[in-house]
Amino acid sequence: MSNRKWLNQVPLKIGYYLAGFVDGEGSFNVSLRKKSDYKTGWQVVLSFNVSQKDKVVLTLLKRYLGCGIIKQRSSDGLYSYDVTNSTAIVEKVVPFFKKFDFLSPKKKKNFAIFKKIAYLVEDKQHLNEDGLRQILELREELNEGKGRSRKYSIYDVFPKESPETTRQTPVKG
Repeated sequence: MSNRKWLNQVPLKIGYYLAGFVDGEGSFNVSLRKKSDYKTGWQVVLSFNVSQKDKVVLTLLKRYLGCGIIKQRSSDGLYSYDVTNSTAIVEKVVPFFKKFDFLSPKKKKNFAIFKKIAYLVEDKQHLNEDGLRQILELREELNEGKGRSRKYSIYDVFPKESPETTRQTPVKG
């Protein structure tokens, strides 16, 4: 793990304010991209995101985390702070929210799952089939509930494990 001196320089008042803000407005996600040049055929993309109409708090997040980008969507003018670099997530985002933790049980759960996945990616486990399967199983528990959509499911990566292909055909007799 890298030097955490930067984290001790975050004023407590600011750190807890940002954590509270992210508790309500932030999102931890894990997505997949098909990549024919990858050994497993898939790229695992970690993402920490906060979107707002005003970019003041997003600028504070970027300043104190020291990573990520702020962009504005042309469709609705909404600003978005995004961190997708897995090293930055492990070295900046995870330590920040371990120190300045969340109050809501749902965000605590999602962060704990995201953190496990981030550590698996850091350990290069996403590059082998067993590690990728473990990441995808954890991902199934991430952001559960209404509104969650995934372009690719675990069954796209491991089609032989699909409920459709593992159903037993009735034995005649």
